[in-house]
Amino acid sequence: MTAFDDLMSFQRETEALAQVAGRLSWDQETMMPRGAAAQREEEVAALESVLHARRGDPRLGDWLASVDDAALDEANRAQLRLIRRSYERTVKVPAALAAAIARTVSRAQVTWIEAREAGDFRGFAPLLDEVLRLRREQAAALAGEDGDLYDALLDDYEPGAKGADLQAMFDRLRPRLVALRAEVLGRPSPLALGVDFHEDGQMRLARIVAESFGYDLRRGRIDKAVHPFSSGQGHDVRITTRTVPADPFNCLYSTIHETGHAGYEQNIDAAYHLTPVGGGVSMGVHESQSRIYENQLGRSRAYCGWLYERMRDEFGDFGIPDPESFYATVNRLKNGYIRTEADEVQYNLHVLLRFDLERALISGDLAVADLETAWNDRFLADFGYAVDTPANGVLQDVHWSAGLFGYFPTYTLGNVYAGCLHAALRRAVPDLDSQLAVGRTGPALAWLRERLQRFGGLRTPRATIEHAAGMPVSEEPLLDYLDAKFAGIYGLKAA
Repeated sequence: MTAFDDLMSFQRETEALAQVAGRLSWDQETMMPRGAAAQREEEVAALESVLHARRGDPRLGDWLASVDDAALDEANRAQLRLIRRSYERTVKVPAALAAAIARTVSRAQVTWIEAREAGDFRGFAPLLDEVLRLRREQAAALAGEDGDLYDALLDDYEPGAKGADLQAMFDRLRPRLVALRAEVLGRPSPLALGVDFHEDGQMRLARIVAESFGYDLRRGRIDKAVHPFSSGQGHDVRITTRTVPADPFNCLYSTIHETGHAGYEQNIDAAYHLTPVGGGVSMGVHESQSRIYENQLGRSRAYCGWLYERMRDEFGDFGIPDPESFYATVNRLKNGYIRTEADEVQYNLHVLLRFDLERALISGDLAVADLETAWNDRFLADFGYAVDTPANGVLQDVHWSAGLFGYFPTYTLGNVYAGCLHAALRRAVPDLDSQLAVGRTGPALAWLRERLQRFGGLRTPRATIEHAAGMPVSEEPLLDYLDAKFAGIYGLKAA
């Protein structure tokens, strides 16, 4: 066997073990009894120690040095690039630190659930402070003497991205988003839902919408979790959702969102499974898939017309008289605390709040002890009303308890990517609306699969989007789409 063959054989085992680790995390969020939390900490830490040792194994360095990149095809050069990147990052982080992070975030996620239920940030803060300390220590190891700590963590989720560049993009987004929100909220609001929707019906409909967006339940499953998420790759990709009796859209659109993540993973070329190229290339690109499924397709006038009939089949007359009114209700702007429930106009404002706060935490400009006050002050300034409970504020997201500092900006970056992809999709599939109106997402999904999903990690994140969309990444298509859509719904001007 050549050095490259040895390298890939070793890497496949590492990727398989990483999927086992992911399954442990899935179980912790869905099925694990709470009394198992302490034992799970040890299980997760033990497996992370094994993975860390494999990702930093000295043989990787020898194999990487022995392989002639020029003799490889595009896919195998990409494999080498991703393995080398992982190896170089891994060897900078001590094994004991990697295990400590895994153990601590496992405990923190369970504690976060309890704190969220109790509305007790003060009780959770010491453990969050420990998570932050460990992640800052990891960032320092990765960044070296002259590197930026936040950029070092951001690179885990969006390789090559820089906090300063994202800040500049977000500064361009904010004024138009704020102006559109002000104009829309000054208009009469569409009808709101006024009845409860039983949980069993929501879950039945969740399966219907997931399958309408191509989710293969032979290789996946839908469960409930406190915070919806997608997990896995290849032939085992699972999603979760949640139900709220008064708000079935929470369940349905969380399901469509997670189906976008799952669809990306299920549609990667099977030849790449259990290799570095066999997963989504970045969280920003992943979010581009979940957001285009959820918003540009799932909240479109055409798809809403089809979904309206499915809602009536399941729940009978629920107070919305016709498909056009239902479309307006689905896309209704309203005040709210929860990022995952936010409308398309205000969603990114929720993300920008988190981005700024976590950069301040990592830089040391903000202490965990002051985080709740900082969150509440910023929320009041941005949205004009006060946070009523920590569960609706600083405790609403799982990310910081899981140590995922640097993850939040990929949500807005994913929206920007989705805007570019949607503009290109509309040009490529001119009869898209007539297809969506009868529940046929196939033409749109086929375009996404062929232009983006099947390639997995073959290209860098930005190159992935630019190859698929045929244009440079820009926030303009997203902003133009939002202006046109909400002008039409609220009668702001000629749509």
